Amino acid sequence: MRKIKMILDCDPGHDDAIAIMMAGNNPKIDLLGITVVAGNQTLEKTGYNALNLCQYLNIDVPVCLGASEPLIKEIQVCPDIHGETGLDGFDFQELTKNFDNRPAVHFLAETVLKSEDKITIVTTGPMTNLAIALKLFPKMKDNIKEVVLMGGSYQNGNVTPAAEFNIYADPEAAYIVFNSGLEVKMFGLDVTRRVLVLPEVIERMEKIDNKASVLFSKLMKVYNINQNNVFGVAGGPLHDPLPVVYLIDPSVVDLTHVHCDIDISHSSSYGRTNCDIFNYLKLPKNVHVAIKVDTEKYWDIIEEGIKRYT
Repeated sequence: MRKIKMILDCDPGHDDAIAIMMAGNNPKIDLLGITVVAGNQTLEKTGYNALNLCQYLNIDVPVCLGASEPLIKEIQVCPDIHGETGLDGFDFQELTKNFDNRPAVHFLAETVLKSEDKITIVTTGPMTNLAIALKLFPKMKDNIKEVVLMGGSYQNGNVTPAAEFNIYADPEAAYIVFNSGLEVKMFGLDVTRRVLVLPEVIERMEKIDNKASVLFSKLMKVYNINQNNVFGVAGGPLHDPLPVVYLIDPSVVDLTHVHCDIDISHSSSYGRTNCDIFNYLKLPKNVHVAIKVDTEKYWDIIEEGIKRYT
């Protein structure tokens, strides 16, 4: 079986942490590196979170720091959900793993351009690093298999009525990627809001009783408290692992091919992913959008991933 060569671009973040966990030891994935962007917290915090996660889970890949702010708009972080550290709820041991000295954009370009196989880019945060890389190194496009992202919504947002956080955090970057001509697959709130970390899910994973399950349960308990405080839900949606779970088993999600525009008008719908689900406009289709998720299968794959750390 030929492994999927993958780079994970993220902003850890509780749900990013589980995405890293799923990508870090799956036999179907060859994780080439992790690039980090500001998003759920500042770049300093998301960067150290990525290092801590890799060290704790023994994921031996380069971790590269990327953009500390969006292309145009002011930075927006999310302490209400992810806390002051960006990963509240778990105390890591003293950090000894170091950042790779290559900037994220250079790592992305170098790795993609030199690879013998086409590379899948997964983004679970603002798309700033990838957008800059595509503009500086347009030949990258020839060696990118697809961009698989958590972000957007064809229905309602979660930071404004129109916009989802990852896209709203840097709409111009998303606009560049969505209009790059690359194969883009979008896993938005329409499906991630259906995979809720309910208390019974945490209990299920706790029974595994290994280092990954301890990390999962401690992080998710704090995540749920914060989600309940902000949104009044008993279990927070575990957004960011879904693109990775899809790569492991594409049958988890149903996709539809649509035309999608990113609203960069700076109006009340700034950051909205305008998906023409019903093909009203008859425009070229540029994005595959997730419209359905098999929740039971999703949690089975999460459980299998956690068990691999035993």
